[in-house]
Amino acid sequence: MVMDATAAQETFTAYGPSHGAMLVVFVLGALVLVRFGRRHRHSPTERQVTRVFGAVLLAAAVIALGYTLTARDRPLVDTLPLHLSDLAGFVAAAALLTRSRRAFALTYYWCLTLSPQALFFPVLDAPDFPHHEFVAFWGLHLLVVWAAVYLTWGLGRHPTWQDWRTTVTITAAWAAVAMLVNSVTGTNYGYLNRKPATGSVLDLLGPWPWYVVAEVALILTAWALLTWPWTRRTRRPRRRDSVGGLPTT
Repeated sequence: MVMDATAAQETFTAYGPSHGAMLVVFVLGALVLVRFGRRHRHSPTERQVTRVFGAVLLAAAVIALGYTLTARDRPLVDTLPLHLSDLAGFVAAAALLTRSRRAFALTYYWCLTLSPQALFFPVLDAPDFPHHEFVAFWGLHLLVVWAAVYLTWGLGRHPTWQDWRTTVTITAAWAAVAMLVNSVTGTNYGYLNRKPATGSVLDLLGPWPWYVVAEVALILTAWALLTWPWTRRTRRPRRRDSVGGLPTT
């Protein structure tokens, strides 16, 4: 029996076999990176692997951007790198290559809350595996989330409330620029002006503009909850003198 040559080019379907396979790859890759990071933390091997990881991620982001900018089936105005998913690759690569505090903060918050939405609620209107659009979409999104997991639970980098404030400020500036571009050009960067046509988690948050308000509230809360465990300090109870009931020193 001859296999249909077009079977591999069927349109990607969320929660189908290829989607499930990518989620398995995500979990296994994250486990391997965390284990490696903890075992080799601060060693020359770790530094070398981290640089290679950063270089691979940077190359993937550049190739993806180059492909998008040269796509002939899309107007140039629709190919600007203004989606957070476009910026996340460069930010995560910078965090790996330079160990910048600001780059790590953006990687931690963006790539652990926004990027995973693409893994669990993928907005991908393209042929299924092994088409290059499928590989590019999943490859870049997996790499950025892996980078955040590796830096945090593998290498032991933790966020602070200052990192939270920095990320909120930078993200608000990005949103203002994206909405301005959207209003002038009719684009929809960040899905701030309308929901994606293929359906997404935003469908659960009501119509525009209320889904934007709800999304902002959810993101700020999620980022705060992701900050609190790392900044919480356990206060040791002060012992009292057994006779006078006064605190001892």
